[in-house]
Formats: sequence, structure tokens, C-alpha cells
Amino acid sequence: IGGQAANSAETVASILRGFLIGLVGIYLVLSFQFRSYVEPLIVMITIPLAFLGVIWGHVLMGYNISMPSLVGAASLAGIVVNNAILLVGVINARRAEGLSAALAAGEAVRSRFRPIFVSVSTTIMGMAPLLLETSTQAQTLKPLVISVVFGLLAATVLILLVLPAFYAALEDVRPRK
Repeated sequence: IGGQAANSAETVASILRGFLIGLVGIYLVLSFQFRSYVEPLIVMITIPLAFLGVIWGHVLMGYNISMPSLVGAASLAGIVVNNAILLVGVINARRAEGLSAALAAGEAVRSRFRPIFVSVSTTIMGMAPLLLETSTQAQTLKPLVISVVFGLLAATVLILLVLPAFYAALEDVRPRK
């Protein structure tokens, strides 16, 4: 039992280490993309929002968080930032056209809602058969799928609501040039 606990602790530590390295990598790539130090943080806000969905998904489905759940949650971090990157990119384009931060954020949500909804719904529909599978073989992967599906659902809703509001609020507290 002691060896198994040590092995589990080592695996969790490895997943967390890889997750942190991934977060640093995401931040670096986004800082080059947006040429800003703040906007990558706005995009990365979506990751904790997705983890809310992971927790609630496990509660709703009656599963405990396990190693596959953690792997799914770590994978989810890379998936959810894609929609946020698109949204912040459109907000920046609208800002370059002269719109205020609040108007640009609203316009970006209206213009990107359909593409975000379609990409998320196709991902979820592709994973739905595994989520609904009852076979013994699928039970090991089901926590991973629960993490991805419910995390993606929560992150999408919150990306469309929280991210534009956060962007506009941050613009209000930025020092004027």
C-alpha cells in the first residue's frame, strides 16, 4: 500500500510539473502573439474556469477525481485557450478600429459566438459516445472524458461572459498613455 501511495504521489507530481511547464509555455507563446504581458493572463483566466466544469462534471456524473481526470484536466488547459485567443484577437482588432474596450468586447462575442459554439459542440458530440458508454473497458477513460466535456462546457459559457467583462474591466484600470 505504501509503494502504491508513493507511486500515485509521484504520478500526480509529474502531471502537475508538466501542467506548470505547459502554462509557462502557453504564456510565452501568447505574450509573443499579443505583444503584451497582460493579455496572455486574460486568456489564461479560462483555465481555472474550465476546472470548475471538471469538478462539477465529476460531481454530476458521480465519479471521483482520479489520475485520468487529472490528465483530462491538464489536456483541457490547452483546448480552452483556443477560443479565448480568438476572442481576444477579435477584441484587439475592434479596438484597433477605434471602439472602446466594452464595445469591442461585446462586438467580439457577437461575431465569434457561432464559430466558438460550433467548435465546442462538435468536440462534445464527438466525445459523447464515450461519455455515455457503460462497458467495463470505457470506465478507465470516462473520467478523462468527463474532465474534457464538462470543462469545455463551463469554460465556453464563462469565456463568452467573463472574459469580455474582465478585458473591459482591465482596460478601465490600465494607466492611460
